[in-house]
Amino acid sequence: MTVHFIGAGPGAPDLLTLRGRDLIAASPVCLYAGSLVPAAVLEHCPPGARIVNTAPLDLDAIMAEMAAAHEAGLDVARLHSGDLSVWSAMGEQVRRLRAMDIPFTVTPGVPAFAAAAAVLETELTLPGLSQSLVLTRTSGRASAMPAGENLPAFAATGATLAIHLSIHNLARVVEELTPAYGADCPVAVVWRASWPDQRIVRARLETIEQAVAGSMERTALIVVGRVLAGEGFAESCLYAPGYDRRFRPQDASSRFAGAGE
Repeated sequence: MTVHFIGAGPGAPDLLTLRGRDLIAASPVCLYAGSLVPAAVLEHCPPGARIVNTAPLDLDAIMAEMAAAHEAGLDVARLHSGDLSVWSAMGEQVRRLRAMDIPFTVTPGVPAFAAAAAVLETELTLPGLSQSLVLTRTSGRASAMPAGENLPAFAATGATLAIHLSIHNLARVVEELTPAYGADCPVAVVWRASWPDQRIVRARLETIEQAVAGSMERTALIVVGRVLAGEGFAESCLYAPGYDRRFRPQDASSRFAGAGE
């Protein structure tokens, strides 16, 4: 018996990985975060599977479901939205599984920021503008931010910011980012990226509050950075005609000559 933690992706059911799909199909028990995982993903569950929406459950109740499946020798598909590496609450479940000596696996999923970048048709790391992406959030009731992790500190780097779980703090986001990025810095707010009802608002730091005007909540992702303008960046050296590299040596004297053979 194994508990399979599976990143169910940002919302579109066809953004589930093949591995995730196959594990769901092979697991007689499915625990899913019903507030964010679309019902279409559950169609991969085998006939007669025990399917439990964990949205109204506390951690003890969730772990009791896993323990019962373990006793019965039944694999569990544990579905979380997006990818499990960020803000998934997987860590606390894994800690308890280890204490209970219950085996588990982890299957990654498409994260929200990647889905947002896709619908924005934007590369988030453009040469000369930004080569770093910061995934962060503002403090909320469920989790406080460590003292050193704050928007002004991240803004000082000039990196592209993907700010999760913070649409309710949009005014604060604007206030704390404007000194470093400037009032004219492009901003995009993407709500429910990849869902049929996804919404996108593009503006600048000085106008984003009015543009959103309380029309989005919870699952909206705020992206901030000069890359969103899609202009003023250099081309990558990787594909430059004169760039000497292992798979495209420029001549016989190249240090990479013969390296790809």
